[in-house]
Amino acid sequence: MTSAETPRSETVRVTEVLRNEIIDGDRAPGEKLVERNLATELGVSRVPVREALKKLASEGLVTNRPNTWSTVREFSPSDIADLNEVRTVFDVLSFELAAQRHTRQGLARLEATMLKGRELSDAGDVVGAHRCAAEFHAIVVELSGNELLAEIGTLLDSRMRWQLSQHDDLDVVATEHAELFDAIARRDQELAGALAARHLGTSQEQHDKKSKRLAQAGHSADGSPADPSAAPQESDPTD
Repeated sequence: MTSAETPRSETVRVTEVLRNEIIDGDRAPGEKLVERNLATELGVSRVPVREALKKLASEGLVTNRPNTWSTVREFSPSDIADLNEVRTVFDVLSFELAAQRHTRQGLARLEATMLKGRELSDAGDVVGAHRCAAEFHAIVVELSGNELLAEIGTLLDSRMRWQLSQHDDLDVVATEHAELFDAIARRDQELAGALAARHLGTSQEQHDKKSKRLAQAGHSADGSPADPSAAPQESDPTD
């Protein structure tokens, strides 16, 4: 590996680590992301951390504030509503096209992912089940055979992975994914689209339930402390 490649590989690694920690809930919404602290924690210089935070901001997971630290994004009800409006079109079209255009090999990949998701759900592996659910949706987009749809999917990927990670009822997700798989396997476009719309509705219901539960526990809808003074404090990055 050349010296020019090393910073890039470090940036990719740091980006992946932070992305997973945010989506998996290891870093809470509103949590400060101080370059110096993260560099020490991850054993890198501040340059790959800075680049990683820029990338995650472009993906919608981080809020960058000029001349101060970044924070884990706090998704507002308006943010969620905007995402759901886009997914209402994106998900339905993806599943309909996947039902029409899937290949035998692609269908086999989708089935394996669906079955793995059920296994992880039954085992109570929350993080694993959430990641598998995201993979299921990503494969469906691939099976759609639409390159522009795939480009849009890349833009939405991190936000959708975050939203899927908000599901608490793993059994419901696994069951609905099995139904969606069956519709795709039968090449039933109409049913696949209808089930995709219902699946998104389930996602919204689960998010609403979680929001109410968090509100009762003194947290905002995305899991951040309702009282800003309750958030963990970190040192000023200029120290």
